[in-house]
Amino acid sequence: MDPVRTFHDLLYGLAVAASPENLMVAVVGLLLGTAIGVLPGLGGTNGVALLLPLTFHLKPTAAIILLASVYWGAIFGGAITSILFRIPGEPWSVATMFDGYPLAKQGKPGVALTAAFTSSFIGAFVAIVLFTFFAPPLAELALKFGPPENFAVLLLAFATIAGLESGDPVKAVLMTFLGLLLATVGFDIVSGSPRMTFGSVALQSGVNFVIIAIGVFGLGEILLTVEEALRIEGLRARLSFRDVWETWKMFPRYVWTIIRSTLLGFWIGVLPGTGATPASFMSYGIARQFSPRGSRFGTGEVEGVVAPETAAHAAGVGALLPMVTLGIPGSPTAAVMLAGFFIWGLNPGPLLFQENREFVWGLIGSMYLANVIGVLIVLTLVPAFAAIVRIPFAILAPLITILCSIGAYAVNNQVLDLWIMLGSGLAGYLFKKLGYPLAPLVVALVLGDMTEQAFRQSLIMGQGSPAIFFTRPIAAFFLAAAIAVFLLPFARNVVRRARGGAVPAEAPGAAGS
Repeated sequence: MDPVRTFHDLLYGLAVAASPENLMVAVVGLLLGTAIGVLPGLGGTNGVALLLPLTFHLKPTAAIILLASVYWGAIFGGAITSILFRIPGEPWSVATMFDGYPLAKQGKPGVALTAAFTSSFIGAFVAIVLFTFFAPPLAELALKFGPPENFAVLLLAFATIAGLESGDPVKAVLMTFLGLLLATVGFDIVSGSPRMTFGSVALQSGVNFVIIAIGVFGLGEILLTVEEALRIEGLRARLSFRDVWETWKMFPRYVWTIIRSTLLGFWIGVLPGTGATPASFMSYGIARQFSPRGSRFGTGEVEGVVAPETAAHAAGVGALLPMVTLGIPGSPTAAVMLAGFFIWGLNPGPLLFQENREFVWGLIGSMYLANVIGVLIVLTLVPAFAAIVRIPFAILAPLITILCSIGAYAVNNQVLDLWIMLGSGLAGYLFKKLGYPLAPLVVALVLGDMTEQAFRQSLIMGQGSPAIFFTRPIAAFFLAAAIAVFLLPFARNVVRRARGGAVPAEAPGAAGS
């Protein structure tokens, strides 16, 4: 690809995206997407699907800009409820919740929100630059990834978050198995027969992660707070734009985390069938294991917010690359957008860059503009978002409960989901009281379905032999990386014990540094 010609095409795309009509469409899409991301249960994919019919009367360029802007806004908005209420608005915002919510409870909601929005902007911007200049070769490389390679990547994601909980490992394993068990409810992906539905037609589509997460985290947190005498630690939090500036000043210390998370997230997003969710978990796990403050992750570390948000936004950009260049959606949201391509009379693929120059480069140009406009919108509203946690709990709790109920019902429009949410809330409360970690449960529930699908498809390809994972170089590489990352915490503990035995007086200080 000629960089000079690409740069000229980019300038043309920016001019197309900056036209009054397209600019207005982008702003409307960002506002709608942010609202959709804030509402648990709706999500970017459902939001894009609901708005798709509205694009039939728009020009194709304006239509794709609207849907892409809704997508960006949903990724921004998903972090808001995760940080303020411990309710993940999107699957990829679960990892953000691990440190974002503790930060909010410490009276620093503005710090958490600013860190999330800023890192999202940086990750997306770098990913868009990579999209602009390296789209064709990256798309061709992604075609070499089949089910064995996808399974190895997902296994690496599991390995990176295996050490999220420092408590009882037996409890963590039990919660992981519970999450995997819930992920198996629904139709078998190979035989097509229902599994664990107990004769219920409503359960044939499976147990949606969002419903479980809303119950376990949302209602469970409300029950715990009620038990703690209607008190929220972050009620006296205050925020000014000076706090935003102070948060920005911390970012240079996370430069390597941002670079690593951006590259990792973009590449995971480019791989068809993965998307932002495994990228966010993997980035969080790797940051936790390699950060000098990794032992404090989960208690309110800014780096624990920066890593998953950077990766999620970069993956959101990467997921659109195979859709445009090859006609292969990299995520469920990209699949909905791909349907729009055919409705608008466009054929995605390499020829799209030559035959529909305005469409392709208008989309790429809108990515730059929407990312800038989006971060300005959400950063401007940070004081308003942060003020939510100062609302008296007696008022906030019913509002959160109503929000949870609307979000859970909106997933499938069935009453059963409300009962599942209620049962999950009670279970989440009991798990917290008994000391069972929730992170392994939600990670297994989110990644379990796609991991099982990739694993079983791989075995079918290998005629039942697991050797297929070791005879394919890319899969073997990621499997080796997964094993190494999984064993890393154990090796680190052995080294710490050895150092502690040699210098017992300095061991506590060394461990806590």
